[in-house]
Amino acid sequence: MTLAKEALQFLRSTRSGILSTLSAKFSGYPFGSVAPFVLDHSGQPIILISTIAEHTHNIIANPKVSLLVFAGDEDMQASGRLTLMGEAKKIDKEDADLRARYLRYLPQAASYFEMHDFSFYRIEIAQARYIAGFGKMGWISGDAMQSAELTENSPLAAQETSIIEHMNADHVHSLIAYSKHFHNINATQAEMLGIDADGFDAKVNIADGKTQTLRFNFEQPIHDAQSARMALVNMSKAANV
Repeated sequence: MTLAKEALQFLRSTRSGILSTLSAKFSGYPFGSVAPFVLDHSGQPIILISTIAEHTHNIIANPKVSLLVFAGDEDMQASGRLTLMGEAKKIDKEDADLRARYLRYLPQAASYFEMHDFSFYRIEIAQARYIAGFGKMGWISGDAMQSAELTENSPLAAQETSIIEHMNADHVHSLIAYSKHFHNINATQAEMLGIDADGFDAKVNIADGKTQTLRFNFEQPIHDAQSARMALVNMSKAANV
């Protein structure tokens, strides 16, 4: 697996990071803030931010940003981490497919969509610095982190909601079986959250009422509902569903 592919898989497993913008108030200084995000189908982070937020003022003045995402908090210097550098561009908050995808991952943000001062911004990745562990690191171009299947207008973006509704209505048993086979987790309930070119995410219920989000990677990239079905059937065969 290339470092770029590994970095993209790592990015897909994360949901929040530290957004750094260039301060409009104090020229020359970086400004850091916590930023939940969801990836769109082109593999770019989408953030939902308010016009009154300091980082939004900074982005309007200078759209160049960086986003640091990391895994774990016990020994952060020994864990994987990824810094994305790019430009933040305002996009349509009323995009129904993107809005549905965002809220599946971050349902607590539902009330923000009713507020006129919140907008979607896409961070278009120009360069990335990935540190997978001691001695394994490197710079990656934004283009290198995308496979040929990852396009902004992929059919999968429009088909995602119907695929998820079908899986959550008729194939919960398969999601539970995948959890056991691929993650060795005994789930009592499972719900698909999102599906993309490289895999899908599912929220599962485990012991003591706890929930966990699991990432499942496909062996080959997909691009539409038909190729998604084939990938999921292959997983079912592997899990003896």
